[in-house]
Amino acid sequence: MKKTLGIFGLFLAVFISTALINPRFVSVYNLENLIRWISLFGIISIGVSFVIITGGIDLSIGSLIGMTGSLTAWLLTQRGWSVSTTLLTVLAVSLFVGMAHGLLITKLRLQPFVVTLCGLLLYRGIARYITDDQSQGFGNTQENLRLLAIGKVAIGSKFSIPIPFFILMGIAMVASLILNRTIWGRYLFALGRNETAAHYSGINTDVMKIAAYMTCSLLAGIGGILFSLDLNSIQPSGLGEFYELYAIAAAVLGGCSLRGGEGTVLGVIIGTAVMRVLYNAINILSIPTHLEFAIIGAVILAGVVTDELAKRYATNRRAIREQLGDNPLNKSQ
Repeated sequence: MKKTLGIFGLFLAVFISTALINPRFVSVYNLENLIRWISLFGIISIGVSFVIITGGIDLSIGSLIGMTGSLTAWLLTQRGWSVSTTLLTVLAVSLFVGMAHGLLITKLRLQPFVVTLCGLLLYRGIARYITDDQSQGFGNTQENLRLLAIGKVAIGSKFSIPIPFFILMGIAMVASLILNRTIWGRYLFALGRNETAAHYSGINTDVMKIAAYMTCSLLAGIGGILFSLDLNSIQPSGLGEFYELYAIAAAVLGGCSLRGGEGTVLGVIIGTAVMRVLYNAINILSIPTHLEFAIIGAVILAGVVTDELAKRYATNRRAIREQLGDNPLNKSQ
């Protein structure tokens, strides 16, 4: 909870300072746009948090988004498939990718970094091959489907909430329920804290890892569909590029430990909000865009360093209290 409050404080600091410098930041148009992008990135960040909680990593998310987004547009417009068949096929492909990652990592004992790095290259190449490296679009024939990404629900007469926000909330509630209220969630945390102990306690660690990677890839596939619908004009070579870094950074900033065994869905969403608010602030405040990655990287580093120092301070204080409590002289006094 302390981590979540800390990252929420950082979010408020960036949000309020940007709003004070440039009031356009809190305009209705900008806030609606900001909520939509937080929602889209939040979906894939929740997915990668499942993998990080187990102590793994997935570097293929961005390329998988590019492949599923391109595949969605290609099947609908070039192959003439129905909406339901296309969506089911794309989601099935996403699940298959996650299962393949999990099997390679658990059965062949390959490193997650290597497996997903290969996936990063492979899925980008597949996206470019199936589309002949040509731009894909939905045109005017899929306006109803595009409402999933660009639709809004009016709140009052002036403000609307984008539909992706409600999709994010639904996914977040299910993910939070799994992690906090089910035995499988406890297994995931146990696996991340100590895989050997989890294995000897009777947990099928291989199945849990495969499930985590399938969850990550499924949410990346959903993200790929929504990102492609939002953009409407898709470049197979560019859709989703570096998105895996944003997702991993948001998860880590939101309290997920790369060592595994830690993380909350709420923290991940707030971490995503911090990332997108920073990105938006850079544009609103007319900061040179070539400094974007430098500024975001510096803020993430500062947040992670602060969290690590606070954790060490708390650990040292706990150790000192335990030593004082075990001291016979202190007990006699």
